[in-house]
Amino acid sequence: MEYNTQRKKLPLPEYGRSVQNMVDYALTIEDRAERQRCARTIIGIMGSMFPHLRDVPDFKHKLWDHLAIMSDFKLDIDYPFQVVKPEELVVKPETIEYPQKYIRYRHYGRFLGELIEKAMTIEDEQERKRLINLLANQMKKSFANWNKDGVEDQKIVDDLREYSNGAIDLKVEDLKFNHVRTANNNGQRKQNNQRRQNNNQRRKY
Repeated sequence: MEYNTQRKKLPLPEYGRSVQNMVDYALTIEDRAERQRCARTIIGIMGSMFPHLRDVPDFKHKLWDHLAIMSDFKLDIDYPFQVVKPEELVVKPETIEYPQKYIRYRHYGRFLGELIEKAMTIEDEQERKRLINLLANQMKKSFANWNKDGVEDQKIVDDLREYSNGAIDLKVEDLKFNHVRTANNNGQRKQNNQRRQNNNQRRKY
């Protein structure tokens, strides 16, 4: 028994080995007119395999491109379209430049500095204070994700002052910090729950 893994690798597996065998047979036909008719028959079969794509623009063009690829560009016929060239199949994509931007503290992310600059440009004092307070609480959450021991409010105030180059000079009491759950808090909460469950079980007995 011959397995597919032992056979010739298919250039376009979506058409199957039967269509590939037809293309290979077309390459052996010496009469050009007969070879041309055979190629059109193969194109018809290939198109019938994907009827839902018949209304797609350039569908016929793609079929002839695929025929050329499956014949390793050796099928000498009159193509109704300018088919793809071998060198066009191995075009190296352009290098995408990765934005390199300095991040002062990675646990705060890249956009914190931009948001702080935006906050300093807001003329309305109440709106500016609200935004700064939101930024401070977001900084506290981000810091807590990196530091399992928690974060002091004073640390956030100091970092705000540093990020803004002294323009945002506040005290802890000037901000309304939300409580942030840390990994240690969660662990302590689980221990307390476990103690309650153990105590309840002892009372039952």
